[in-house]
Amino acid sequence: MKAPEGADLCFPLLLNNSCRKPVPPQSDGMLVLLSFISLLTAALNLLVIISISHFRQLHSPTNLLILSLALSDLLVGLLLMPVEILSTETCWFLGDLMCALYYVVDFIITSSSVGNMVLISIDRYLAICDPLRYNTTVTLDKTKICVCLCWMYSVLYNSLILMDFLRHPDSHNSCYGECVVVLNHITGSVDFVFTFISPITVIIVLYLRIFMVAVSQAQIMRSHIAAVTQQSSVRVTAKKSEMKAARTLGVVVVVFLICFCPYYSPSLMGEVIEDSSSSSTFVVWLLYFNSCLNPVIYAFFYPWFRKSIKLIVTLKILQPGSCDAKIL
Repeated sequence: MKAPEGADLCFPLLLNNSCRKPVPPQSDGMLVLLSFISLLTAALNLLVIISISHFRQLHSPTNLLILSLALSDLLVGLLLMPVEILSTETCWFLGDLMCALYYVVDFIITSSSVGNMVLISIDRYLAICDPLRYNTTVTLDKTKICVCLCWMYSVLYNSLILMDFLRHPDSHNSCYGECVVVLNHITGSVDFVFTFISPITVIIVLYLRIFMVAVSQAQIMRSHIAAVTQQSSVRVTAKKSEMKAARTLGVVVVVFLICFCPYYSPSLMGEVIEDSSSSSTFVVWLLYFNSCLNPVIYAFFYPWFRKSIKLIVTLKILQPGSCDAKIL
């Protein structure tokens, strides 16, 4: 796309090869909203990281996975969202090298977030479906290894996916002042399978299994207490347990699908996936918004998170011995 003479160009000296400056939103309210989402994403995930890191009672395998997820989502709020906001206001002036590095970091952070969600699903599956062996099967050291492998896999996998882009980061730029990465049919299909289809399949299968076990356990409880006078109250408790399992499954799967489906819709239709600093703003932000919802889904549902927030906001964590406070 060549800009006509006299247009508002990114590089006025390169009249025939410069991109036109992006048209910013007509209302400043949109920029304020996006900035607020970025700040909220960083703040919520930072609270999760501080809580799990500081309080010793929270040093468990499950919380370590939540910590890893919060770290990747924190990077989305601190790095990816601000760059996306700037790209709606101005051209890409950082050069081809920074463009390549930005998208590599973008893909690594996003895929590591998805990987952490899968690990959390596996952890919850083992905790509910095999509770007797959970403490011996899932240990803190094993969880640390899994988290490290998840991040290492994200780095290696995305480096391979973007290998051609790293060699020629400007190959898909139509003009100077643009930062674009395009996944062809092969790499797009591979990324579609490993970053979307496989993770969502694992999550759905595991949570369906969890839901079935929860319902089965509730039915067993009702059958054992059928002759007791507390039968009605047990029914109410069992009913609540079933509904809670269903809501958890629905929230996890629906939010993930809503945030990721639009981004991968080109792959569903057999087209290439294109990311650029000036296109698909809504799709990219919807993908990033999942990082804002993750701390709500995985942490705000826990009472210990609300207690830790109070101690953090009131600065009581600065007191001696605060790391041993009773949070659970």
